[in-house]
Amino acid sequence: METPRRSLLKAVIWNIIGLICMSLVGLVATGSVALGGAMALVNAAMGFALYLVYERIWARISWGRHHV
Repeated sequence: METPRRSLLKAVIWNIIGLICMSLVGLVATGSVALGGAMALVNAAMGFALYLVYERIWARISWGRHHV
């Protein structure tokens, strides 16, 4: 089973990647660094919270796992 600490670290790293990507998309879409950055921060906060919940739910599901 995956620990909550591992899930948290995975979420942080994933959100850093997402923040960079969303910042670039926001900049291209709006032409504004400030607006693109704000969009990216909101997206990162929402994605972080949802990813943690999603990971913890899946950590409790044994389907598809092979226990040795």
